[in-house]
Amino acid sequence: MTQQPFELPHFYMPYPARLNPHLDEARAHSTAWAREMGMLEGSGIWEQSDLDAHDYGLLCAYTHPDCDGPALSLITDWYVWVFFFDDHFLDMFKRTQDRAAGKAHLDRLPLFMPMDLSTPMPEPQNPVEAGLADLWTRTVPAMSAGWRRRFAVATEHLLNESLWELSNINEGRIANPVEYIEMRRKVGGAPWSAGLVEYATAEVPDSVAGSRPLRVLMETFSDAVHLRNDLFSYQREVEDEGENSNGVLVLETFFGCTTQEAADLVNDVLTSRLHQFEHTALTEVPALALEKGLTPPEAAAVAAYAKGLQDWQSGGHEWHLRSSRYMNKGARPTSPWQGLTGSGTSAADVGALLAAAGAERLRAYTHVPYQKVGPSLLPDFHMPFQVELSPHLDAARPRLTAWMHRMGMLQEGVWDEDRLAAADLALCSAGLDPDATPEALDLSAHWLAWGTYADDYYPLVFGRRRDLVAARAATRRLADCMPVDGGEEIPVPLNGLERGLVDLWARTTAGMTPDARRSLKDSVNVMTESWVWELSNQIQNRIPDPVDYLEMRRATFGSDLTLSMCRMGHGPAVPPEVYRSGPVRSLENAAIDYACLLNDIFSYQKEIEYEGEIHNAILVVQNFFGIDYPTALGVVHDLTTQRMQQFQHVAAHELPVVYDDFALSDDIREVMRNYVLDLQNWMAGILHWHRTVDRYQPEFLARRAHGFLPDRSPRLPLPLVS
Repeated sequence: MTQQPFELPHFYMPYPARLNPHLDEARAHSTAWAREMGMLEGSGIWEQSDLDAHDYGLLCAYTHPDCDGPALSLITDWYVWVFFFDDHFLDMFKRTQDRAAGKAHLDRLPLFMPMDLSTPMPEPQNPVEAGLADLWTRTVPAMSAGWRRRFAVATEHLLNESLWELSNINEGRIANPVEYIEMRRKVGGAPWSAGLVEYATAEVPDSVAGSRPLRVLMETFSDAVHLRNDLFSYQREVEDEGENSNGVLVLETFFGCTTQEAADLVNDVLTSRLHQFEHTALTEVPALALEKGLTPPEAAAVAAYAKGLQDWQSGGHEWHLRSSRYMNKGARPTSPWQGLTGSGTSAADVGALLAAAGAERLRAYTHVPYQKVGPSLLPDFHMPFQVELSPHLDAARPRLTAWMHRMGMLQEGVWDEDRLAAADLALCSAGLDPDATPEALDLSAHWLAWGTYADDYYPLVFGRRRDLVAARAATRRLADCMPVDGGEEIPVPLNGLERGLVDLWARTTAGMTPDARRSLKDSVNVMTESWVWELSNQIQNRIPDPVDYLEMRRATFGSDLTLSMCRMGHGPAVPPEVYRSGPVRSLENAAIDYACLLNDIFSYQKEIEYEGEIHNAILVVQNFFGIDYPTALGVVHDLTTQRMQQFQHVAAHELPVVYDDFALSDDIREVMRNYVLDLQNWMAGILHWHRTVDRYQPEFLARRAHGFLPDRSPRLPLPLVS
């Protein structure tokens, strides 16, 4: 190789790597197993020399240091299988561009992962099928039905991404940072690796497997693994192979900086993701265990799983340092306890490392709220779609005001008619769904008003008292206001927030199936629980890291609820697996992020100067990169533009492939085209609403008090306990 394009940064990795003592056993076993499955001589893909050079046994021994010999051998076999699958798919289908045969190959693989082992499997036709059948049979007897479902889904997602890669039109595009993180998670297989960590350590209780803290542990694990790989593999991937899917290249292009600066930025993001992992493991996971009533063995299992992910990080880093596959010249020891020899040097090195790590961690907690920032600066937004407004708008406005009065939300000290008028949420609904009937427009406006009111209510009522306990209790009561079947008892509403939700739920779910109600309830719960996450950060005065913020911003903005309502308008014609497909989720996330970031740009003065808020993308970028307001605004604005361009790219190039993959009828394709149109209306309508309403105008902000309304205090959903 030529000279390294940048100096490797000082990685944050305080936990030393350890090597499993059963390494030689795993190496020998995986070689014999691969030969037995037909993956070596005669496969046309690998020879034994290829497998020896890859040394997956060393990778697994570093990343799973504590499991016994048979478990390490089984895990190594899984990694041999997944890498063989990748090379086999490349040779058989990607290089030949035989999409139909590739899809047929992938369609058979779930047949070798039955939930019930008594279900017969078909006869394997190639080494990939033979290996999967053998591994599944050896692995799942020790695991629960919940783990089987999660691991089967993770495996299918990992494999199916190969099909999307095969279909992807190569335009020489370099992804934007958000798109890149999402893409790397999908193709990198972190949920799959995390499933094997469970096998090696302890199985996560099914009751918390889908919770935010466990999801964040897995996602931060994923991001850190992938970003570390990007730093070590930049020279090979970008300079030697012409690859454009590398985080260093992504940031180099997005920020227009040097390669060294981009590498240092990637390491900053990597460090931040590891800090997020630690913060979640030490603060959110224990709270989750208490909230869900986990037994001591269940809590210990979650702790063992978190430690297993931590071991994977350390071991994966050590493997990169030792592998000839990567650029690792000049890499410094990651642990402060390694490589220290002189009695006078150790304290200096350890002190410097701990000071740097502490400064990065402390930076998230040092924001001074209520700083005067002046009117929000508004850039020229990229909006290729025209806004249309419902002809029923004028009649909807007074009906919304009357409904808010009936529900009691204008008598609780949070809003009055002036604040409601300043928000003009009927205008927002009129732009989001210009073809709605008067009844549908009212329902949409009422949902928007309820959600916006609740978003103001939580920080004002619970945040000022720093009362997370009451916030969680209120959130549980809101969940109880949404029954899924007829047998559930609805609590008597104690305030306008609960009364409004009970009314909306009854009007929205009439005629829905229990499954549809459950899906809608989940989307509302995601939003309300995200407000508790915001409160927790507010109480700690902790600005979240950029990746965690953007992902939670989708929840706090009520995006799942918006998408659920949007999909309901098209009925059950579209198969659920189409909505779950990678390109459709990518399309939706691009639209959601555009709207969320747009809101942060318009609301910067309102939130930072008047409300003391810390959940704003511009502030998050300012804090993380240490830059001023105009520069951070430029970064966020560029991101809105790129998210819009990604939306257009997916709609034009990737969705038609999805339609073909699922063999959708002409009628369903038309439904999906209308769904895309709905998302276009949603983005155009939200931009028009922000530009029009008084809610974010400096004149309105200057004349209003931003605490409780005079002589009114909101009624709490539970009595205060002294």
